[in-house]
Formats: sequence, C-alpha cells, structure tokens
Amino acid sequence: MAPQPAAPVLVDGHGRRVGDLRLSVTDRCGLRCHYCMPPEGLTWLPRAELLTYEELARLARLCVTRWGFDGIRITGGEPTDRAGVWRLVELLAPLGVDLAMTTNGTRLEALAPRLRDAGLHRVNVSLDTLRRDRFRELCGRDALPQVLAGIDAAVAAGLSPVKVNAVIVRGRNDDELVALAAFARDRGLALRLIEFMPLDAAGRWVPTAVVSAGEMLERIHRVFPLARPPAEALSGGHDEPAARVPYADGRGEVGVIPSVTAPFCDRCDRIRITADGKVRTCLFALEETDLRGPMRAGASDDDLAGRIAAAVAGKGPGHRIGRVDFVRPARSMSQIGG
Repeated sequence: MAPQPAAPVLVDGHGRRVGDLRLSVTDRCGLRCHYCMPPEGLTWLPRAELLTYEELARLARLCVTRWGFDGIRITGGEPTDRAGVWRLVELLAPLGVDLAMTTNGTRLEALAPRLRDAGLHRVNVSLDTLRRDRFRELCGRDALPQVLAGIDAAVAAGLSPVKVNAVIVRGRNDDELVALAAFARDRGLALRLIEFMPLDAAGRWVPTAVVSAGEMLERIHRVFPLARPPAEALSGGHDEPAARVPYADGRGEVGVIPSVTAPFCDRCDRIRITADGKVRTCLFALEETDLRGPMRAGASDDDLAGRIAAAVAGKGPGHRIGRVDFVRPARSMSQIGG
C-alpha cells in the first residue's frame, strides 16, 4: 500500500508551524486583576456578538482536521463565567487533541468534576498570592478561599496536571516566590511563574516592575535547590513557553515564562480566536481578522480556512516589548483571551 501523504500544516511567514489554538469564550470576569483590566471593569460584549459554542467548535474542528492542530485551550475573560461551558468541552472532546482550560478558579470547586466528565484534560489556575488581604488588593475581590478550594477540587477530580500560574510583579508579590513554590510542591502542582507583561488596560506596566525569569529561579533555588542551575535552565531556548526545571529532590518542577526578558516568539506555535470571533496571531497583535461576520453570512469551511491562513501568513516576527517602537494593543487581556 502506498504511504498516505502527510497532512498539511499551517506555517506562518517566518517558517513557524502553528498548531496550538487558544479559544476565548467570553470577555467577562468577576475579578479585577491589576494586570488584566481596570478596577471599574470594562464594557462587556453583548451576548449576540459572542460566538456560540457550535461556532467555536466549528472553528476548532477546522483547525484540527485541516492542519492537524494538536492542542486547544479554552480561555476568557473567565471561561467558567459563561453558562454551561462544559457543553463546549463536550463538543471539542471528540477531536482527540490535548484539551485544557485557563481559569481564575473561583467557580472550579463546583465545576471541576463536570468539566472532567465532559472531556477536559487539564487546567491552569491563576494564583498570584497566598495572602487573603493581598489577593483582595491585586484581584479586586475577596475570593482567595474559593480559588484554593477550586484548586483542590481540580486535583480531586483527576484533572492532570493542575498548574498554578502566578504573574510576578516587583514590589507587589515577588516576596511570595518561595511561598508559592512551597505551596505547589506540597500539593503536587506545577508552578508557572510569568513575567509581568504590558497588557493591562490602564497602562500601569513599567519595565522596573518586571522580575526576570532568571531572578525568580535564583531566588527559589536558594531555598529549594533545582536540578540545574538557573542560568543553564534558561540557556539554549525551550520548545514551549515555559522553561521547566525539576527540583533536585525530585518533588516536582517549576516553570518560568520569560515573555519580556527572553521571549519565545521565534518558536511561537499558537493563534487565538477571541470571544467575538476575531483571529489574533499574537497577544500583542495590532490587527485582527474577522471570522464571525463571514461565518454568519454563510462562509464555507474553505472560506474560513483561507481567512485563517491569510492571518497566519501575516504574523509578525515578535511582540517587540522593550523596544522604542512597541505599541500596546488596544484590547486588554480579558478581551483577547490568554
């Protein structure tokens, strides 16, 4: 029998294969994290402007069947704030790809078993502090107990791995690096430390607030020795956003995402579809490609695939943070989808 031809892949203009889809289901969120949206909130999208679960699933199916995408992450805003989000998981599960969700965890205690039964594999929970007073300050709500309960529920439900994402900001929560590491080690969680990026709607980001990935690892290494020195762990690049380093005692690992000081743009393999149906090729993209309008006007899968491919072909080489010509995107993180 003659060998079957390899499935086509989606490649951008810089030779990077794209195979990871971030699928936002809502721009809404009950928290007001200081790096994500202003304290007063934002004007939410009208319900009619959101893609339906069936529309989201159609676009995801197109990416998987046409180009072999192997990962889908459901995001928001806060995805669990959209009613019945497990129904989208049920629609995506038959695609047979790695299916994950990023959440603030506030509703996870009730939803974790239902999401697992629907087909969700793993979850990332945002947790920037272990102090209740500081959580209220950083996130605008007194919700730390709910988040911690949500993390425990995700572990109990069998979602694996459960990762904890912490955005570290100098002078705000960098004194908790070791405490966060201990928390994750004690519970068998994967800790992901993220450099502070200029995505907040109010423009509060300044370079001096960034704690570099190297500094984060060094500070943890002093208390919980790593299997490799921090400098070695960050050298030579890595295949995914996080540089992952095991602890020397074998009790898990810590990952750092150096989006500012050592961005992984040259290896970026993802695109995003916003809750209102726009393709974004980068968190910091200044242009979007509309899919909702053509889809609701009767566009075929070939038409939609052409629009996605054209957007990917125009993907820039990188986000240019820290350069004089960097331009902050008009949309906030909750409007884009992490």
